[in-house]
Amino acid sequence: MKVTVLVPTYRRPDDLARCLSALLRQQRTPDQIVVVARADDQATHACLAGHATPQVLNVEVATVEEPGQVAALNRGLEAATGDVIAITDDDAAPHADWVARIAAHFEADDKLGALGGRDWVHEEGRVLDGECVLVGRVQRSGRIVGNHHLGVGEAREVDLLKGANMSYRRAAIGELRFDRRLRGSGAQTHNDMAFSMSVKRSGWKLVYDPRVAVDHFPAPRPGEDPRNAQTLASIRNAAYNFHLILRGNLSPLHRETAWWWWALIGTRVYPGLLHTGLSAVRAGSPAVAFARWRAVRGGAHEARRAIA
Repeated sequence: MKVTVLVPTYRRPDDLARCLSALLRQQRTPDQIVVVARADDQATHACLAGHATPQVLNVEVATVEEPGQVAALNRGLEAATGDVIAITDDDAAPHADWVARIAAHFEADDKLGALGGRDWVHEEGRVLDGECVLVGRVQRSGRIVGNHHLGVGEAREVDLLKGANMSYRRAAIGELRFDRRLRGSGAQTHNDMAFSMSVKRSGWKLVYDPRVAVDHFPAPRPGEDPRNAQTLASIRNAAYNFHLILRGNLSPLHRETAWWWWALIGTRVYPGLLHTGLSAVRAGSPAVAFARWRAVRGGAHEARRAIA
């Protein structure tokens, strides 16, 4: 079984260098590494020219003209030749046994379509540590449980995976590509959720194993989808993507249940009426809270109209 590692990158040469170094230390050498870069990204091309990994391993640079992570990932899928495509971010550093564990999972279970693992998040000089058994689930209410960065325990089936650490069987992907309808010019938030749920909906197993691990050093995102400084436009885009994915992948009853749960309750990130009211009281800024709510519900209604 051949394994391709796919790394989309854009103007983060220091992060990419760390990722490439981690791939050079793998116990099982990846059969192919595809780095997707913009043609005009001189910093990335300079990093690749000066790094040891492309001199030692089979590294292919796939160039893309269109901005955004969706276009980069789709270009990477076109260039990948492996039976398994292991995707990680340029700001992640896979553990030394990462490729070996991925290959072992897919070799052991021919019904396995996709595999995810823990990303150990490093922020402000510390590691976000914790233990969560519930990971990667869509609950009956429609609430999404992530926790991929905190998962513990044995390998188990899940409903969705996280983009910093997810691998796919080529046969499970087929002609599927990352959804170009998703909004945003940078990360196009939730593209990983959309892709993994589509693979599951087609009948393949999704498994999460916390031992399949990477270290993750979240870096600033370019474009309209910043990581820690969201604008109302980026919030609206993210909410649109989120609801488009739910409506496209849940059963009719489940998606209507989810619609009303998110409208009435929601979460801190995508507040419904309840969370908006709580935020207005706690923060003492009703205008800010209701501006966020309007952006979230605006994106949700646009997604509902897109998939009637």
